[in-house]
Amino acid sequence: MDRSAIVAVAALSDPTRAAVFQCAQRAEHPVTREDVAQAVGISRKLAAFHLDRLVAAGLLSTDTAAAPKRVGRAPKVYLPSRQEMHVSVPPRDYESLADILLSALTEAAARDDTGRAALIRAAADRGRTCGAELSASRRLGRLGPERALTVVTELLTDRGYLPVAERQTVRLRNCPFQALAAQHPELVCSMNHAFLAAVLDGLQARGVTADLVPDPAGCCVRMHSAGGV
Repeated sequence: MDRSAIVAVAALSDPTRAAVFQCAQRAEHPVTREDVAQAVGISRKLAAFHLDRLVAAGLLSTDTAAAPKRVGRAPKVYLPSRQEMHVSVPPRDYESLADILLSALTEAAARDDTGRAALIRAAADRGRTCGAELSASRRLGRLGPERALTVVTELLTDRGYLPVAERQTVRLRNCPFQALAAQHPELVCSMNHAFLAAVLDGLQARGVTADLVPDPAGCCVRMHSAGGV
């Protein structure tokens, strides 16, 4: 789970700070402490306190060049950060699914192919790239089954699958695409299986397979080594 996003959400739990944030968001130009104090009805000192807390949480950023020209030193101004933050409990990743779907639609139109076939290819391409990039960044080389399962467990933890290692098997206790998988299980689960199988391919994980094993309590894919169950 993204800790920075949790910090950001926690920062908005204070009603006054949330009002300060909304003031900065709705303004058509960067705001000063004086602007916020007047708009929210608090002191300049309290406005400065909340604005700086929002900057520390990554929700606002600061600038001086954008401030109106005045005599003397330009005041600090605040504006919404361009950083996007998402918090989901349990973890969900519909953005990745949307990216794969858009890639599939683009490819299907270009190749005059069926949507499902394009979706599987797009998911496999994404998974293979994901595995290969991790392998290259960590200089992993070819992986034996035990090491491969350890690496893939770390990777899928970061992606919200909540993997649980059980001897030579890794079960995924969470489906990052739960809402859509419940509506279209065959399509979404096939896409997810193609993605995870290709992750192993990109990692050059020998002796490890990803099997489609529907599980209402978790993800539809289970990974195991040749001796796993």
